[in-house]
Amino acid sequence: MKLYLVRHGEAKPIETDPSRSLTSKGVQDATKVAEFLAKARLTVNEIYHSGRARASETASIMASHISVQRGIFDTDGLSPNDDPSIWTARISRLTEDTMLVGHLPHLEKLASRLLCDDSKSPIINFPNVGVVCLARSHEGWSVEWMVAPGILH
Repeated sequence: MKLYLVRHGEAKPIETDPSRSLTSKGVQDATKVAEFLAKARLTVNEIYHSGRARASETASIMASHISVQRGIFDTDGLSPNDDPSIWTARISRLTEDTMLVGHLPHLEKLASRLLCDDSKSPIINFPNVGVVCLARSHEGWSVEWMVAPGILH
């Protein structure tokens, strides 16, 4: 099984947009990464996001480019300060490739928890619209690859 952890795109400041939707750069970067993933023929069973505008919009952009079997779902446990154990428990029951679109510091803590069972030591830096592909084997989780808009042309 593969797990794709995605940080939302750049969001507008709360002072100008209380819902913090994506900026035009956020939309552009998310589209660039989604197009790259589409060329790689990425397929996931489901995409889950936190329900916040910036995560929802990023998830929708991803879904418009890649193959998503069951759909996009707003869910709990992916907000910035949520406990990563909520999703480590859910992930342990997943069998199909899945994408989670969320926020910092949650994604850093979740990745660290899965990779080294320590959510206090962030080991992956998630830029806006950074995607980390984790693969689960019998031995546990490992990083397969990472992509960010800054390295794509």
